[in-house]
Amino acid sequence: MKQHLKHTLAHHSACLGLILLSALTWTAAPAAEFETLFSNQGSVANTRHNLSQSSIVTSGAMITARNNYGEVCVYCHTPHGANDTAAVQKLPLWNRTFRANTYATYDQLGTSSLSGPVTQPGMNSIACLSCHDGTVAIDSIINMPGAGRASQTAKTNHDEAHLDGNWANNAVYPGTTVSNTHMAIGTSSPGSPAVGCMSCHSGPGGIEVATDFTVFAISTDLRNDHPVGIAFPATAGPSVDFNLPATTRGSVKFFDLNGNGRPDTREVRVYDSGDGFEVECASCHDPHGVPSAGAGSSFIPTFLRVANNGSALCLTCHTK
Repeated sequence: MKQHLKHTLAHHSACLGLILLSALTWTAAPAAEFETLFSNQGSVANTRHNLSQSSIVTSGAMITARNNYGEVCVYCHTPHGANDTAAVQKLPLWNRTFRANTYATYDQLGTSSLSGPVTQPGMNSIACLSCHDGTVAIDSIINMPGAGRASQTAKTNHDEAHLDGNWANNAVYPGTTVSNTHMAIGTSSPGSPAVGCMSCHSGPGGIEVATDFTVFAISTDLRNDHPVGIAFPATAGPSVDFNLPATTRGSVKFFDLNGNGRPDTREVRVYDSGDGFEVECASCHDPHGVPSAGAGSSFIPTFLRVANNGSALCLTCHTK
């Protein structure tokens, strides 16, 4: 049964969620109403990476808090006017806003087991982190469909202008005031969520009507994640406990399982973004989904390239 909640708040969430305004009454939806109903088969349109609202059962609060472009691909890609920022310009027709974050990396843990140098995440991690670090809204794109390249003033709700604190407070809700008190980003300890998104989307510690995104928001602190931006060994030997990908195509070196000379979706790979071949998020994850057993089968969970049953994914690279 729906319960009516009245929230007087001076803050708001930074991504995929709610803008809670002072003196505004929201209707709390049952938990099931926030569930995503995807088959995880066939195409990315049937996965959680379909960010259009038409694919998500949601409440009116969600609908008014973000832009629904009515398309699947546009949240990441555009046929025209792609982001030309140097850090992401080589990504395929990249449409997302870029934010030049500095990430806490695995080497800052001071662990003696780390044997290679680590740099800031490359573009094939930044693509993932542009949603998952919680500092850029999921609807913050460069080129909106149907209207050409959008101007900064034309963007609304959870836009990058909004995130930077420059959003016109009454652009969408005339007469209301929205503060950026909780828009701080980054964290100081491993495992802590990004403050911006998670000020509302943090389960019991957040707002009742805001879906818990704790598992999806990894923040700008990457010290408790598999190292990204870490150099992959260039040679094998008695002291190198790694399998080496033997095939190179451009800036990608990969385990060519079928021998066709192309980095196919289910093949683990490393990327050279300018600092030599390194492990990045996309080394192990494919955002479009990888069938677990041929065409039409369910995608491997968490968008992995290789199912990790029996640590198969880990053992692709590591010889333990």
